[in-house]
Amino acid sequence: MEELETWLARSRVHGMDAVALPLLIERHRRWLEQPSHHFIPRGAPGYPALLAELPDAPAALLVRGDPKVLCLPQLAIVGSRNPTNAGRENACQFAAHLVHSGLAVTSGLAIGIDTAAHRGALDNGGRTIAVCGTGLDIDYPHANARLSAEIASSGALVSEFPLGTQATRSNFPRRNRIISGLSLGTLVVEAAVRSGSLITARLAAEQGREVFALPGSIHNPLARGCHRLIREGAKLVETAEDIFEELRPLLGALQATGRKPARAGPEGAETATVLTPALDKGYEILLDALGFEPAGVDVLIARTGLAADEVASMLLILELEARIDACPGGLYVRRVS
Repeated sequence: MEELETWLARSRVHGMDAVALPLLIERHRRWLEQPSHHFIPRGAPGYPALLAELPDAPAALLVRGDPKVLCLPQLAIVGSRNPTNAGRENACQFAAHLVHSGLAVTSGLAIGIDTAAHRGALDNGGRTIAVCGTGLDIDYPHANARLSAEIASSGALVSEFPLGTQATRSNFPRRNRIISGLSLGTLVVEAAVRSGSLITARLAAEQGREVFALPGSIHNPLARGCHRLIREGAKLVETAEDIFEELRPLLGALQATGRKPARAGPEGAETATVLTPALDKGYEILLDALGFEPAGVDVLIARTGLAADEVASMLLILELEARIDACPGGLYVRRVS
């Protein structure tokens, strides 16, 4: 535990004095005795390699959950704390596609877009990482306490802050560099011109990572931050395939250097990343029913016997995967590969 003691002694804990340090060390020791609680100093085997590349990488990380997920290939999804309904849906749907395609989803556990991204990953059987701006013994925001527990059970909560660290404004820009630093790229879904999400995007660019942004209506103030990013060189994203066009060379480079990324599936079932995953049986049935002539949702329901909500959700995923195209009149057609 010498590394833990050294780290705590060097950490700037608000109000800590020489008398408080032994109590803080004991507090961390007790916390680390609990299942799925981990301390990973920089240079240790489990420290994520991408994060370690940063000149200001954290000296150590506290992790609640599975520390192996920190080394999975990840995409960060960030955005407004007060998004539109469409923004929430986009974050959730992109997260769903990303985890189906073998990536983990990283975000900051904030209300809004972050929450939608984490939820989209979890609800689709994927792995998600929440980077926290407080100590891991503090539920922040309180409204996401249940979500935090779900993330810890199949993914990971991570923080560079010692236990007991409260939420302060200065913590979150520091937190943001870890979100972008863990990830191959950052997708901004909705953001005002003055937004913490734009800080994350700037940090991603400075770290040499990819930056993606979803465009929106010129009348939506939450689209203006994304539009600024696009003007400054971020990749405009309309489908998840736009993201994978940029990430495939990066994943190939990881494999070439021996840092073989693992697929973000359930624990114990990690394999090489698959960017064009095999379809589940239900999706195969729907694709076969669709064929190469345009058809509407009602026709597909009749042909497959699937429920309307299932068909609508599956069509969205297939469109994000660039397997089908939407046509005028609410019709869909299978894409010729």
